[in-house]
Amino acid sequence: MPKALVVYDSKTGNTEKMARAIGDGIKEAGLDAEVKSVDNTGLDDLIAADAIVLGSPTRFCTMSDKMKALIDKSIEIYPDKLRNKIGAAFTSSGSIDGGNETTLLSLIQAMLMHRMVIVGHQSGSFGAVSIEAPDEKCIAGCRQFGKRIASLVKR
Repeated sequence: MPKALVVYDSKTGNTEKMARAIGDGIKEAGLDAEVKSVDNTGLDDLIAADAIVLGSPTRFCTMSDKMKALIDKSIEIYPDKLRNKIGAAFTSSGSIDGGNETTLLSLIQAMLMHRMVIVGHQSGSFGAVSIEAPDEKCIAGCRQFGKRIASLVKR
């Protein structure tokens, strides 16, 4: 059965809540999903997944240092080990002008370098976003995002 990996970094717990909701949506759509902290994720985890969803808090308009370290390490499996896998991104920040879209783009750029196929959020955005703690609407949107990702993996 195809498997999705949701990798997150979270300082306050907000990005982790989003990760878990995306994972729930993937599972509801009938796929295996593993939700892991970036601290516990290695290159073998990325290689084993059919879909990789990366989530990071926004830090100065880009991803966190821990997420960047994982991506930097992924040069070891570049350019073919992640080719044609489904990729998606999500982020949280403390304010609406915190740099969410540039954070999503930094995550997406890394996946595009690996020749992955990117899935955008159903709202038309680059990925899922939360401003401060994710509310019920955001959590529901993350579950739907997970279902969308799963549906594309199953094609």
